[in-house]
Amino acid sequence: MRGLTVPRLPQTSHTGLPWRIHALTRDFAVEDVWSFRTPGAGPDDFPVMLAALRAAADPDRLSPPVRFLFAVRWKLGALLGWDKEASGVGERVGSLRDRLPDDLRAAPRGPDSDGMPLEAVYELDTEAARELANKTVHAVMHLGWVRGAGGSYELRMAVLVKPNGRFGRLYMAAIAPFRHLLVYPAMTRQWEGAWRDRDRTA
Repeated sequence: MRGLTVPRLPQTSHTGLPWRIHALTRDFAVEDVWSFRTPGAGPDDFPVMLAALRAAADPDRLSPPVRFLFAVRWKLGALLGWDKEASGVGERVGSLRDRLPDDLRAAPRGPDSDGMPLEAVYELDTEAARELANKTVHAVMHLGWVRGAGGSYELRMAVLVKPNGRFGRLYMAAIAPFRHLLVYPAMTRQWEGAWRDRDRTA
């Protein structure tokens, strides 16, 4: 079992692969890259993993400290107006979908969810992208399917951000320790568990 901490991968583990997202996010910075183990996975199992993640997408499965952090964040956002509709995708910033070439525009987007603040951009056989925007940042979560060192395929997540000015940069710096020490390890337990439980949740 992997420990409570998650190794942070170098940016090149995302930038060095031929993902379609690169052409759409030249004005974004790669903030974090993380891997999630999916033992026994093959090259065609990315849709299986995405389906498992959706089936297991229950905030109650996160640890109490992480649920508390998210609750505090959404409460602050409501009090300070960070998450108003006027600050979101299509309002303060344009959607990445406005940048898509014809073939990606015609590809499946993937489903949106009321419980998921990220909006689908595209979903392919080996990669998918979602985005969100608020008063602090325009952020993209990219998921990719990569062959790991042991031969099995694994899920990689890259978080790309475009901070909203100095305030956005300060915000990202302030939340970095919480992401690395609490949020991503909890996400790893949930997402790797989703892969292990995929047959029960299908």
